[in-house]
Amino acid sequence: MSTDYNEFTAKMKKTTDVLVGQFAAVRAGKANAAVLDKISVDYFGVPTPVQQIATIAAADAQTLMIRPWDASALKSIEKAIQGSDLGINPQNDGSCLRLVFPRLTEERRRELVKQVKKYGEDAKVAVRNIRRDAVEKYKSMKKTSEITEDDLRDSEKDLQKLTDDCIKEIDSLTAKKEKELFEI
Repeated sequence: MSTDYNEFTAKMKKTTDVLVGQFAAVRAGKANAAVLDKISVDYFGVPTPVQQIATIAAADAQTLMIRPWDASALKSIEKAIQGSDLGINPQNDGSCLRLVFPRLTEERRRELVKQVKKYGEDAKVAVRNIRRDAVEKYKSMKKTSEITEDDLRDSEKDLQKLTDDCIKEIDSLTAKKEKELFEI
């Protein structure tokens, strides 16, 4: 029974890890290499993440420098960034690309907060679905007499505590990201 419990714990942990990754990709007005995580470049006919073909460094709080290891990839990286939903036009100086992140407007901050809240809600729904699947599994184990009524009750109580803790962590992460978005 404990291996099942560990499996559900791992799934809930994975859900919060995915949420942290989603939050990292939300542009908060500061240069952050994580915004490039979802951008793939057509590199010799193969979709390749930018991080695998270039060095990415923050020149200052508002600027990312992308220096490809192969100069021939510069145009492809520029094209991929322009085609993405990043909303930033890269500046090409012939050897590297500069991404200048403009300060966020109040309206844009509010849109990003809505997006962050949606990510948080989606993560909570995923955690609750994991709990539901776990409870169903324990109930079916009870039906087949693999566990007792007391084991079922204890498992449900443990799962509820795990779910509550996970949701608290998600709320905390969401509030932290919202606060970060409204910092000027």
